[in-house]
Amino acid sequence: QVHVAESGGGLVQAGGSLRLSCAASGVTLSDYTMGWFRQAPGKEREFVAVISWSGNSEYYADSVKGRFTISRDNGKKTVVLQMNSLKPEDTAVYYCNVGPGYAPNGGVYPGNIWGTGTLVTVSS
Repeated sequence: QVHVAESGGGLVQAGGSLRLSCAASGVTLSDYTMGWFRQAPGKEREFVAVISWSGNSEYYADSVKGRFTISRDNGKKTVVLQMNSLKPEDTAVYYCNVGPGYAPNGGVYPGNIWGTGTLVTVSS
């Protein structure tokens, strides 16, 4: 049985940093791209970042480019989202996702396996 769990969320002031971790079990992580999505209150879930199965390729939403960094350790079955220079508009529940893919229009669609999410709140 596949289990994905996020950790590291919390309350931080604008300009601060947080490090989110995603741990997966029951799946060979190195077989999949991995991604992070987020959902702000009253909004739809949106793509944040994706990393290739090898870790050699990354892609970010324009809104977080230059501030967030995604990385992975296939041996430890973990994916990390380092978030710097946080803004109040980054406030959301952040979800780890297994197997996101690239859409023909340049977007990223999620895979079928989700974690339960971790809340990030950025105060102004």
